Amino acid sequence: MKLHHVGVAVKSLAEGVAHYKRMGMRLAHQEDVPAQGVKVAFMGEGPYVELLEPLCPESLVSKFIDKRGPGQHHLAFAVPSIAEELKRQKEAGARLIDQAARRGAWGHLVAFLHPSGQGGVLIELVEESHG
Repeated sequence: MKLHHVGVAVKSLAEGVAHYKRMGMRLAHQEDVPAQGVKVAFMGEGPYVELLEPLCPESLVSKFIDKRGPGQHHLAFAVPSIAEELKRQKEAGARLIDQAARRGAWGHLVAFLHPSGQGGVLIELVEESHG
């Protein structure tokens, strides 16, 4: 398991991208992820900074910003198999948000672990698609 990205909730993706470009990072990828109610931009060379802007007021990222303000949202770790990692986490007593993988940005399979069992940090598991 290795760090894939740090998720950062922002009110404006354009402003966030401009900020990280001023810091010397390049825009690696940008897309809308309607199933998660966000548009995202990955900054850097990897591990990435993933900027998340809500697409609608009902999105979980919008609710996060309303409650806590913009800032760090989650940590994401690359794993060889989401299914195997979810099984391992469940057997270890972790509280799962997702019982199975779903499609995320870049077409990767993703799943989330609840912060209550992760030291207060929302954890995303990422199975990178190859091919």
